[in-house]
Amino acid sequence: MSATGADERGTGAGPLVSVIVPSYNSQAHVVEALESVLSQTVADLEVLSVDDASQDRTRALVEELAQRDRRVRTFAQASNRGVALARNRGLAHARGRYIAYLDSDDLWMPNKLERQIAFMAEAGAGACFTSYETIEENGDHRNFVRVPAAIDYKGFLKNTVTCSHTLLFDTQIVERGLLEMPDIRRGQDAATWLGIMKAGHTLYGLDECLAKYRKTAGSLSSSTTKSIRRTWSLYRGVEGLSRPYAAYCLFWQLFHAAQKRRRDAS
Repeated sequence: MSATGADERGTGAGPLVSVIVPSYNSQAHVVEALESVLSQTVADLEVLSVDDASQDRTRALVEELAQRDRRVRTFAQASNRGVALARNRGLAHARGRYIAYLDSDDLWMPNKLERQIAFMAEAGAGACFTSYETIEENGDHRNFVRVPAAIDYKGFLKNTVTCSHTLLFDTQIVERGLLEMPDIRRGQDAATWLGIMKAGHTLYGLDECLAKYRKTAGSLSSSTTKSIRRTWSLYRGVEGLSRPYAAYCLFWQLFHAAQKRRRDAS
């Protein structure tokens, strides 16, 4: 597959890949993020940019880009309703066989989608995530995150090894309805992936660094304390785990996070 045309695995009824990009006050990085999608070696794609009532120039910048590239489709929320509903609005308008997510401050390598689609076709996989690089807000390298060959529901509870910006779903295998996210402010992506795995799907890892995750001061995952609270709320309030099992899974989450920090420091 290349930028010269659609892959034979497409249906012909629409773009091969739909990329959902929610944004909120992202004027510093949103254009770079979208351009990393538009630069993919898979040309048969659409970008569904959903602005969540930004108060800066984010929406204007995206609309300017959409005027230059017809693959960008823009949507705007009337009020700030959170990233879950923004993503769900994009999903409702998505026409592609494959669904991918990218936050408005993260980046992709040019061959990300091409490598994932080829990998998924060979493995018969409905969901694929990749290794990625964490970068500082200014773009400087922070660390690399490697991924396992696969992960299931119980494994994910103990070690959240992926970020949404690396995932790709084949809706001919993973039912599209499973991608609709719960209306919660934090942990909506992890809750969605857990729901997909509970439905019997495995997430397959492609250990190639094909994306960049930007660690910003205002990101939902920037605080360790908030992250712990978010994970506990996910276990108890969404997944309905017992207190002992939730504590057990949280222990392993913290253990893996500590191991990762030690590797980064060495």
